Amino acid sequence: MTNASILTTKRRLLAGAAAGAAALALPRPGLAKMPLGQPQVPTFYRFKLGSAECTVVTDGQLPLGDPNASFVNITHEEIARELTDNFLPTQNAVLEQNILVANFGDRVVLFDTGMGADHLFGSTTGKLLPTLRQAGIDPANVDAVVMSHAHIDHCGGLVGDNAALNFPNAQYFIGQADFDYWTDDAKIPANYPARANFLAQARKNLLPVRERIHFYRDGEEILPGVTALAAPGHTVSHSIFMINSGGQQLCYIGDLAHHPVLLLEHPRTQFAYDTDPVQSAESRVRMLGMLSANRVPVLAYHFAWPGIGHVAAAGDGFRYFPVLPQMGAVTGL
Repeated sequence: MTNASILTTKRRLLAGAAAGAAALALPRPGLAKMPLGQPQVPTFYRFKLGSAECTVVTDGQLPLGDPNASFVNITHEEIARELTDNFLPTQNAVLEQNILVANFGDRVVLFDTGMGADHLFGSTTGKLLPTLRQAGIDPANVDAVVMSHAHIDHCGGLVGDNAALNFPNAQYFIGQADFDYWTDDAKIPANYPARANFLAQARKNLLPVRERIHFYRDGEEILPGVTALAAPGHTVSHSIFMINSGGQQLCYIGDLAHHPVLLLEHPRTQFAYDTDPVQSAESRVRMLGMLSANRVPVLAYHFAWPGIGHVAAAGDGFRYFPVLPQMGAVTGL
C-alpha cells in the first residue's frame, strides 16, 4: 500500500468516526415509553411488638386547610415560624390517619376507623377498607375495634352506606361519655365546627352497634395487653391505649396531639375541634410527659405516616422523633 492510499484510508476512518459522533449528538426519540400518573405504593407498614405483629394502614390524608383556623391561642406569626422552621407547608395543615391493627395471634385488634364515606375534608379520606385488603387483612377477621373517641374521623368506618357492618365479627370499645355526647343533638354545642357532619357520623356508625359496645373505664385492661388511659379534653372521654406484648410497650395516643410541631413545641396551644381546649392541653402535657420520661414509643393517629416514634422533653414542650421504617423485614421498634 502506498503512502497516498494509507493517508486516504485514515481520512475515511476519521470522517466516519466524526459522522458517528455527530449522529449520536443529534436529538432522537426516547426509547423508554413509561406512562405518567403511576400510583403510589400500597400504604401499609408492619412491625413487631414483642410477640404481636402490628400493621399500620391508612384511611388517607386529611387536609385541614389553613392552620390559623384550627390552631388557636397562638399567633399567626408563631404558627408560620414553627412550620417554616420545620420545612412544613404554611397554607395547609395536612394530617394523616394512621390506623393500627395489632395481631396478637389469638385475636386481632383495630384502633380507630377513619372517616368512612363522609368527605367533609375532601376525597382523600375513606381509604381504610382498601388499604386493609392491600395489607392482606380481612375485615371479617377483626375481633375488636377500639375507638379513642367518637369524632367523625375515628368512628366513621364502622358502618357502610348500605347499613352493613364493616367489621361484622367484632366487639366495639369506646367511652360511654363520648357515645352519649356525640349521638345526642342536644349536647353538641351549636357553634361546634361542622356540627351536622359530626352528629350524623356518630349516629350512623355508633347506634347500630350499641349492643356490641363495651364502655371502657380509665385504667381498665379492656383486652389482654390493652389498657385504656383517660386523656379527656379533645372530647369528653378521649382515651389513649397502652399496648403490651412480650415485654414491649407501645402507646397509641389517638388525638392527644394532632400535629407533631404545633401541638408539641408549645403543647398548651389549643385546637379548634377540642370539646374543652384547656383540659385537652393539660391532658397532652401530662401524658406526653409520662411517655417522654418512660421512653415509651408512640403511634400517633395524625402524625406523618406511619406515625411511629418517640417524644422527648424540649424546653417548655416536646419534640417528636420518628422511628426509621425498616422496609427490608418485619422487625421490632
